[in-house]
Amino acid sequence: MDDLVQWLRAQLDEDERIARAATAGPWTAMGQGVLDPSPPSNRLGIGMAVGHAAASADYNETAEHIARHDPARVLREIDAKRQIIALHHQLEDAQEMLDFCATCDATGKYPEYPCTTLRLLALPYADRPGYREEWRP
Repeated sequence: MDDLVQWLRAQLDEDERIARAATAGPWTAMGQGVLDPSPPSNRLGIGMAVGHAAASADYNETAEHIARHDPARVLREIDAKRQIIALHHQLEDAQEMLDFCATCDATGKYPEYPCTTLRLLALPYADRPGYREEWRP
């Protein structure tokens, strides 16, 4: 397995762990806070964090952003990314001694592996430990 794919899967695993540990939501923006309707809270449990984290930003927009990225959405995105990774798996051409992407190879151009699609999936995680500049598309 390619290092980029292994590293990217680890990032998705960590995102999934955090999303599953959070309250389920759905979260709703309520002014400068975010309403978490999950029992037992049913309160603006995230509102204080919004206020402290966004001292110079508009709190209402910050709350809306947080609410739109509730755990259910994060888990759907992780699932979609995992499916994309599975589609773009590595194939080997022993004669040519090169690796290429099974999906991108449909063009007949034998694209380098990891392909641009996988490199783009990893890009949002470029600020995390272990990301290599050589993976940048």
